[in-house]
Amino acid sequence: MSEDSLGGRFTFPGTSLTVQRIGYGAMQLAGPGVWGPPKDPDGAVAVLREAVAAGVNHIDTADFYGPHVTNQIIRRALHPYPAGLVIVTKLGARRPPDQSWQPAISPQDLAAAVHDNLRNLGLDALDVVNYRALGSIHGRKEGPIAEQVTVLADLRRKGLIRHIGLSNVTAAQVAEAQAITGVVCVQNNYNLAHRHDDALIDDLARQGIAYVPFFPLGGFTPLQSSTLSAVADRLGATPMQVALAWLLHRSRNVLLIPGTSSIAHLRENLAAGQLTLSPRTLAELDGIAAATLAVKH
Repeated sequence: MSEDSLGGRFTFPGTSLTVQRIGYGAMQLAGPGVWGPPKDPDGAVAVLREAVAAGVNHIDTADFYGPHVTNQIIRRALHPYPAGLVIVTKLGARRPPDQSWQPAISPQDLAAAVHDNLRNLGLDALDVVNYRALGSIHGRKEGPIAEQVTVLADLRRKGLIRHIGLSNVTAAQVAEAQAITGVVCVQNNYNLAHRHDDALIDDLARQGIAYVPFFPLGGFTPLQSSTLSAVADRLGATPMQVALAWLLHRSRNVLLIPGTSSIAHLRENLAAGQLTLSPRTLAELDGIAAATLAVKH
């Protein structure tokens, strides 16, 4: 695929890291519940290699996926890594044997997680590390993150981390982190129906900071999905492709990391970069968020 077909390029601020705007999220490479190995490890390797062959050079992962499994698959599939490949990982959680998701945010936890990522990915330094703030998978909550960001800044000075990002954070937490260190990206829950971060996206865009939405189709009601499906039918696309294309149109600093364990689904996701949405179609899709607000109020 050409670089334009993957949404164009974006350079993380203050770095030499330039990526295609459509990347790949590796969470689904682990087994069910993001736990243990996948049923088809060779298939997982094939998906990663297909993504990179198609031009993807931004992979999002975490060593607590599996745990350890996803990073080990990435290493098996792609190491030695091709020039220009940017691997972004995240810290802040752990997976005990009961398969739950628990916070892991002490200085010792964070340092150990960096070393786990380095070892399992086979790297000497991590390109970008996101600190994932506490809160539910779908929700954020205010609270200080200075201690954790300071730990990452220290690990960066030691050369183990090149750049720092944030995940599951509020605008106030972004500002708190920026008072300590440079922030190159923010990864939050955002999609057509859940647009709580509109102001934050615009603020980050002014600063040239990447915004990376997760759950691009999460939390839709049947009514909202019917609107999306109608647009998709008209365009000869899938609802997921339209949702991804809308995110690319939303702002030039938006980077996508759709995940899948299927090569066919991967190709569908990457093809979203070739969809053109007219002003009329964009307005129709924007109405999904307005309808969501109307239902809540």
